[in-house]
This record gives sequence, C-alpha cells and structure tokens, in this order.
Amino acid sequence: MAVLYERFADAPLGRLNPLTVFFVCVAFFVGIATSFDPFFQMSVIGVVALVLVGIQRVPPLLLLALMVPFILFGMGFVTTNLLFRQDSDFAMHIAGGDNGGGALSEGLTLSLRALAIGTISILFALSVDPGAFVRALIAYLRFPARLGYALFVAMQLVPDLLAEAAQMRMARAMRAGRPMRRIPGPREMAALAVPLLAFAVRRAGRSAIAMEARGFGATPTRTMVGVPGFSWADPAFLIAGSTVLVMLRLV
Repeated sequence: MAVLYERFADAPLGRLNPLTVFFVCVAFFVGIATSFDPFFQMSVIGVVALVLVGIQRVPPLLLLALMVPFILFGMGFVTTNLLFRQDSDFAMHIAGGDNGGGALSEGLTLSLRALAIGTISILFALSVDPGAFVRALIAYLRFPARLGYALFVAMQLVPDLLAEAAQMRMARAMRAGRPMRRIPGPREMAALAVPLLAFAVRRAGRSAIAMEARGFGATPTRTMVGVPGFSWADPAFLIAGSTVLVMLRLV
C-alpha cells in the first residue's frame, strides 16, 4: 500500500495530517460496526468511492481491483448464511433476521458491512503516508518511540524481504538451468521459508543493536524531524467527515 500511496501523495487528502484522516476513518469504523442497516452501509460505500475517485483521483479500475478481496470476503458471508443459516441464530439476530428477512438478505447485510469497512481501509491506505503516520503518533499521541521505530523497520523489511526472495528464486533457477517461474510452487515456497526466516532474524537483530546504539529509551524526550503539521484543511475535513457520518446515520 505504501507504493500505491506514493502515486496519490500529491492528491488533496495526501496533504492532510495523517491523524486527521485516521480519526475520521475510526469514526466511520465505529459507525459501521454499530449499524447493520444495509442502506447506511451502501451509502458509506458510495460516499467513500466518490471521495476516492473524485477527490483523491484514484482510477475506478484500480479501486475495483483493491475491492476484490473484500468482495470475496463478503461473498463468504452470503454463502455461509445460505448454507448454515440454522446453525447461527445469533448472527441472524444481529444481522436483522428477526425482521423477516431471509438468509440471502442477512448474508448481503454482512457482506455490505465488510465492503464498507474495506472502502474505509482503502481510503486510509491511499491517503496516509505510513512513515508520517508513525511520526505523528509519536509526536502528538505519545506513542512509544521504540514501537514506532520498530514499525519503521518493519516497513523497510517487507520490500527487502521480497527482493531477497526474488534473488533466491533467481539463484535456484540458474542452478537448475531453467527460467524462473512467475508464480512459485509449493515446493519452492517451502524451500525459501527457512532462508527468508534467517534473513528476517538477522535483520531484526541488527536493527535492535542499532536502536540501542542510538540511545532509544535513554531519555523520555527526543527531537524529531519531519513531523507532519496541521493546517486549516484538517479541521475542515474533520468537520465535513463527521457531518457526513451523522447525516448518513440519520437518513
């Protein structure tokens, strides 16, 4: 997601403070979690999609591709309710089954809930720089610096781990005298598990030593560089997001 964010860093939402977007997304998460109204969930999906396409300038096809996992997850709710409806009375109750709806309508309600949560997650991922978000947490919300910089290390480790896996696969293909497969098979993935785990452990150990050498935890206060600030757009977005959420709940 960090790579995708770089494509939309100059969009309007990318200029906001990460904490502003975070609090608005949390408010929508709470609203979705406390409501099983399908019209509210469809409204949230539509509003967030309009914001992503119209304001954040996300291509509709890219948005649809990012929604595929959540669509599949929602389809699981539908099939579960259709096949195992009698085994889950509590799920039927919270999904509105007591109002006369059938198994299909109950599954669609849960599916829309998953899609609504997915759209909010995509909005957050495409609007917030992960590094700036962690720095804002440390600077403004007193997030522990050790955990914050551990997250920095993890964000840097993931692409390095993928690059290391690609090099290992290339070396194995050269030794076998065949072209490298586009998708690794089960045996190849099993053979790469231990070397990649060893790489991750070595990297974690070096990062821990580096953090200790720089005096992490020695003093409660520290100087930080690149902390995102606030502007007039942050309270405006916070008020607009809260207003939209309240209006959607009241409709």
